[in-house]
Amino acid sequence: MSLQSVRDFFQHHQLQLPIIELAVSTATVALAAEAHGVEPGRIAKTLSFKLSDDRVILIVAKGDARIDNKKFKAAFGKGKMLNLVDVVTLTGHPVGGVCPFGLATPLPVYLDVSLQIYDEVIPAAGSVNSAVRISPELMCSITSAEWVDVCQSAT
Repeated sequence: MSLQSVRDFFQHHQLQLPIIELAVSTATVALAAEAHGVEPGRIAKTLSFKLSDDRVILIVAKGDARIDNKKFKAAFGKGKMLNLVDVVTLTGHPVGGVCPFGLATPLPVYLDVSLQIYDEVIPAAGSVNSAVRISPELMCSITSAEWVDVCQSAT
């Protein structure tokens, strides 16, 4: 069902992006990177947060990036990651398959600037064994996302 919502989203936006379905789980960054034969940073992970004012947001960042609490607080105020039940309820996607496409509830999407070093990234596509190859710029455009800087700098 969640995978279908991503297909419907792409069709609605008239995109011919093939959804990659694998026989193995890609539910974690490490599993996804191995399955797709790429470095972990190219996996675009989608994180769900509830802010102190009860807004829920999605942040998509490179797979090996970590949220910088100081930067996050400066951009959004206090927030905490959603619990597993709320993730599924609000996004319509299972944990490990969450992506900014085909959401059950319209949510603001933010892309971390960490993604901008890549010409192509691989976010999930609504299930724990599906993904899509997409440029960060196209992902930003079709999800009406905003760019933010909320991850720790590379060392």
